[in-house]
Amino acid sequence: MVRAKSGSARRATLSDVAQAAGVSATTASYILNGRAQQMRIAGDTEERVRAAAESIGYRPDRNARSLRTSSTAAIGVITDYVASGMFSSRMLAGANAAALAADHVLVIGETDGDPRVTQLLVSEMLDRRVDGLLFVTRTSLRLTLPAELPDDRTVALNCVDDARAVPSVLPDEVAGGRAAAQVLLDAGVRAGVVVVGVDPTPNAIAGPARLEGISGRLAEAGVGIAAVLDCDWTVDQAFAAVSAHLAAGGRPRALVCLNDRIAMGAYQALAEFGLTIPGDVAVVSFDGSELAGWLRPKVVSVELPFAAMGRRAVELVLDPDPPSQVLVDMPVQAGASVS
Repeated sequence: MVRAKSGSARRATLSDVAQAAGVSATTASYILNGRAQQMRIAGDTEERVRAAAESIGYRPDRNARSLRTSSTAAIGVITDYVASGMFSSRMLAGANAAALAADHVLVIGETDGDPRVTQLLVSEMLDRRVDGLLFVTRTSLRLTLPAELPDDRTVALNCVDDARAVPSVLPDEVAGGRAAAQVLLDAGVRAGVVVVGVDPTPNAIAGPARLEGISGRLAEAGVGIAAVLDCDWTVDQAFAAVSAHLAAGGRPRALVCLNDRIAMGAYQALAEFGLTIPGDVAVVSFDGSELAGWLRPKVVSVELPFAAMGRRAVELVLDPDPPSQVLVDMPVQAGASVS
């Protein structure tokens, strides 16, 4: 009996499984490679082989399999700041779940935004002959992908290179903006809509697309945007911008905050001026982060579907004929900030 689990120097082999189960190595191979039904192998034989494999600690030899199939069963992931980001790391969680379901593993490298590290990681991933590559950014960006990335084995996740035929997966920010506006329209808001925040990131997709969706849906209902308050996407900046607007005599009926941190700053400013949410001012936000649930009343927030995006990106990188772009729906998280 091979005892690989107890620290034996020799790794359990397919032949060991076959011997332990009392079948041929060919039969064991068919079963452990998911071809039992195809070869019409009896169910009790399959159970015996799988039990034997478990008992002796057999694990498939990935290197041998890659030589037979030209597949390493690995997907390379190159991120900027995603792996260390508590919120955006949901993309990796979604991607990992999809990869495991497809019998693949993720090999992840984070660049901290350093182009030299990016180039090194691309080379290392390609040298390891990964089955595909995900290039992932924390915020939605238009960018230039590294030239070394192959068009046919790369998916851009949360980013897009307009000059290259690389499939991309993005949140549907325009539709998300329309959804935010619809929340206000459903509540009867027909005037006094103020948007808070201007996207500070160069080549950003999120801010402009959200604003496009908001203004477009309101315009269809005959409602205009009363003002756009120019501020960075931070609590302090939002507090200052909303406070200045209120001090100058502004009395919005609704605030649409371009992310949840802006919403927190807006909440604080409204409280300073004695205005209640949602009685005096309705508030809708974006991101669907944990912060949205911490605010009181809980803010209605249009969610960034990070986990779903990660799953779709893995599906695309393993698809021999993927679509050029997938836009993932942004669901509205219910809250009590609009009535």
